[in-house]
Amino acid sequence: MKRKVGIMGGSFDPIHIGHLVVANEALNIYELDEIIFVPAGDPPHKSSLKADPFHRLFMVNMAVLSNDKFSVSDLEIKCRGKSYTLNTLREFHKMYEDTEFYFITGTDAVIDLPNWYKPEEVLKLCRFIAASRPGISIKEVNEKIDEIKKTFGGNIELLKIPMLQISSTEIRKRVSMGISVKYLLPESVEQYIIKNKLYKEK
Repeated sequence: MKRKVGIMGGSFDPIHIGHLVVANEALNIYELDEIIFVPAGDPPHKSSLKADPFHRLFMVNMAVLSNDKFSVSDLEIKCRGKSYTLNTLREFHKMYEDTEFYFITGTDAVIDLPNWYKPEEVLKLCRFIAASRPGISIKEVNEKIDEIKKTFGGNIELLKIPMLQISSTEIRKRVSMGISVKYLLPESVEQYIIKNKLYKEK
């Protein structure tokens, strides 16, 4: 029987409770054997990440420590040049034999799939789990998913999760303004941000 492995890609700038809730819901609902968090190195869709790759990787490692089904890969961070999901998936297919991959991301990213690098190829290598995000209508998402499937094929499923109004952008903003981010991210990550003076206005 094939192993079922989730890949949770993202900039994780920083990782927060919302990411962990999504991963845990996907793990349970799809009965995955493991979820690998893959912090982006140099993502093609984001112009500038605020924390450097070392800090983001370290924070993800701390955040997932308490869950033995969660692990972290530095594959994209070690990669030179832009981090394309297609290349990441190809590498995982080489590393893991007899495995079915589930790529877990937000509905906003899934809606943008037609603009990804070789989306048709990406959709052949994994099943997509699109986690609902606050402010994006489910009806609109379903219509867009149907459109993508018709154009590129593939398997995309919508995962409805508790609506957590948390975003990395909001966390960075609060930190820069000196507002507490307690309970929005794991305590170890919060302490790391404070200790390393991350997201403070330079």
